[in-house]
This record gives sequence, structure tokens and C-alpha cells, in this order.
Amino acid sequence: MTRKPRAYRYDDPSVAEVEAGRAPPRPVRVVIEPQPEEIVEAADGTEVPMGRRSRISWGGVLAGAVSLLVFLGLGLAAESLLRGLYEAAPWLGAVGLAALALALLALLVLVTRELLGYRRERKIEALREAAAAAIERRDDKRAKAVVADLLGLYGKRPDTARGRARVEAIADEILEAEDRLAIAERELLADLDARAQRVVADAARQVSLVTALSPRAIIDVGFVLFSAARVLRRVSAVYGARPGTFGFLRLARAALTHLTVTGGVALGDGVLQQVLGLGLAARVSARLGEGVLNGIMTARFGLAAIAVCRPLPFQALPRPKIGDVAGDLVAKAEKTEKGEKA
Repeated sequence: MTRKPRAYRYDDPSVAEVEAGRAPPRPVRVVIEPQPEEIVEAADGTEVPMGRRSRISWGGVLAGAVSLLVFLGLGLAAESLLRGLYEAAPWLGAVGLAALALALLALLVLVTRELLGYRRERKIEALREAAAAAIERRDDKRAKAVVADLLGLYGKRPDTARGRARVEAIADEILEAEDRLAIAERELLADLDARAQRVVADAARQVSLVTALSPRAIIDVGFVLFSAARVLRRVSAVYGARPGTFGFLRLARAALTHLTVTGGVALGDGVLQQVLGLGLAARVSARLGEGVLNGIMTARFGLAAIAVCRPLPFQALPRPKIGDVAGDLVAKAEKTEKGEKA
């Protein structure tokens, strides 16, 4: 028999806070193991690569073989259909042939868009890795190449015109690799970072509100997943990735990997204390608590999306923290708490 989701107050007698590895002092329903804030802060600063597989992916081989068989079957079916149409009436055969040509053209356009999106995504990933290598090795030649590729990536965007002009002005200056990349980061990515953070903050607010008022758990799950997918697409568009279907799935896997490696999925009381403060987490109402938690989870995923979509690692600009994109949840919780006390 399944249980319905419930929210508990922090001061509920059935809730106990214990250190990791220790048993609760009394029989309780919920056990909270606090996570030190410094661990979460350090995790936020961890660079997680997208990852490349060196071995054969048998899942990919299976998908490719099945896809080939499906396309061969569709081709035989189309050939049989056209033959039958021509036998029935020549004009029906001509209409069927025109429809087939139109379908093949649409398929070609979709495949081309998919490949271009995947190529652009891989280019952003390669830029981030090359920039990290240039900083580590202090390679100014590689840093110049990274900056040139970054200028090419944003060469047709009007919102980066001023930043591109400033970066191009110092192209021939003698600078250290770190300084060159830091200037490019400040001039080209500062505004994009602010836009990406607004996207994540808006999604966190929407998820918090909808899931706090939602009458069904299935609605909560569906809206959280929908918001996570929308955040990933919007953040990737802010940084210029514009991935297709397969590129989007690859980014989603990378973002989830980032969350897993940095411990972002483990939303314990330590993460709540990051956002709500040491005391407020204990006093937030049960009605609002679930919405706040879902909003924080969405914000964490949004930060992971920024990490995997940004073309440069964070160096000159501060890495966004959970409080930067979910800080308004604090005001909402405080307002609700004051209203309940009044």
C-alpha cells in the first residue's frame, strides 16, 4: 500500500536531527542528517566534465542497428505503396511520389538541424575544456585561440557587440593566459550569466508556487520535470548552444551527472540552511515546505545546467550559489511565517 507524500514541521515530535551514523534518541518517523555548509559550497565549485566514453557503447550499437532495420522497412513499405498507387492510377502515384519527396526533404532538414545543434554544443564543451587547460598550463597561445573561438561563437549576437569590441581591442596586448580569459569572461559572459540566473530563479519560483498549491503528487512530479527540461533549454539558448533532441538529452545527462558528483541531489537540512537560514528552516510551515524544497531542487538543477552550458569555466566572475537563484524563497517563507503568527 503506497503512502501519500507528507510534509513535517521541523519541531514535530516525530522528527529528530541526529549526526551521521548515530541512532535517533527516540522512535521517530523522519530522521534528518545535517550536511556541513562548507561541503555543499565546495561541491558548487566542482568542475565536472561532460565525459567521453572510450569503449564501445553496445546500447548505441543496438539503437543504430534497430534504426537501420526500421528505415529499411519503411523504405520497402514506401516502395510497395508507390507501386500500388501507380497501378491504381498514374496521378495517385505522382501525388504519392511528391509526398515522399517532401517527407525526405523535411527529414533532411531535421537531421541537419540536429547535427548543427550537436556540433555547436560540442564546440562549447571544447571551449570550456581548452580554457581550463590554458589556465592550468598558463598557455597564452591557447588562451588566444579560445578567445578567438569565443568571439566567433557570439559574433552575430547583438547583445554581445559591446563586449566583443572591448575584447578585440586587447587582442594584441601582451597578457597572461588567466588575464586574457578573465577579460573575455567579464565582457562576454557577465550579462549572459545574469540572464541565465534569472531563468533559473523564475523557474524555482514557479515550481515552488505550483507544487505548494498542487492537490496531487503526480502534478508536482510532472511540473518539476517539465520545468527542469525548460530550464535546461533556456539556459543552453542563453549561452548559444541551441541543442537538438539528442544534444538536449546529452546536456540533461551531463547536468544530472553534475548534480550527482557534487552531491546536489542530496537535499538535506544543510542545503535548507544555505537558503533559508539556520533558524527559518525549523519554522517554515508544512504547507509551504514541500513547495520550497521543490523550488530548491529546481534551482540546484538550474545551477548544474549553467555549469554544463557555459563556454568558459568560472574564473573572474563568481560562481552562482543556491542563494543567488532561490533567495526570494526566503522572503516568501518569512512572509508566510509572519502571516501565520499574526
